[in-house]
Amino acid sequence: MSRYFQHAPAVWAAHPDLVAGALYANGLPAEAPVEPVVERYIAVARSRLAGGTEAELPEIQAWRRAFARMGLKPTQYRCASESLLRRLRKEGDLPRIHPLIDLCNAISVAFAIPVAALDTTRIAGDLEVRPASGDERYLAFSGEVERPEPGELVFADAGGESHARRWTHRQSGHSAVRADTTSVLIVAEALHDSAPSDVPKLVAAIADELRALWTVTPSTGVLSASAPRFAFASNA
Repeated sequence: MSRYFQHAPAVWAAHPDLVAGALYANGLPAEAPVEPVVERYIAVARSRLAGGTEAELPEIQAWRRAFARMGLKPTQYRCASESLLRRLRKEGDLPRIHPLIDLCNAISVAFAIPVAALDTTRIAGDLEVRPASGDERYLAFSGEVERPEPGELVFADAGGESHARRWTHRQSGHSAVRADTTSVLIVAEALHDSAPSDVPKLVAAIADELRALWTVTPSTGVLSASAPRFAFASNA
């Protein structure tokens, strides 16, 4: 049985410049020799940061404008790629967490585009980026359960679980990739002028690395307001 990922019409209406990419892969082994590839992408990010800070990158500026339109202070609530780039600039490297997360983080900083990786076995039914009702549950990495504010953009599933808060700001611990994860949904979202060409390149890069390093064949898609739905298989 297939499920789907999509953005609600309200998201497309408020952010018409959005370009989203999605990828689904199943049968992932726990380990993969990702370090040389991770270093290669991080080197790209370091070269981009050599000319200034992450706040000057057009990809990040577009997300800052979007957060400001949502009533969020951009320097308090950063998109995930900005947070990673900021950490890379300040600390010189990114932490190594899990081979797949490490790869996604490295590609995220190279493109300066937020990338979310979710364990699909922890998603109930379909997944939609939409304004919160205020009844959703969000599991923070601290273990605390939070309630997103009504109207806040969240990744919500059919069971009322919020898999991200404030859109691209912070993922949930509930569907985080872990050692026993074998099935993933990966989502990349961008708003800058060259996003229509950059997002497909990012999705292709992740797909190529999954084929080479994990020997799996992912399905991919690029979403738009006229074609907003990406189907992915269920493990149920």
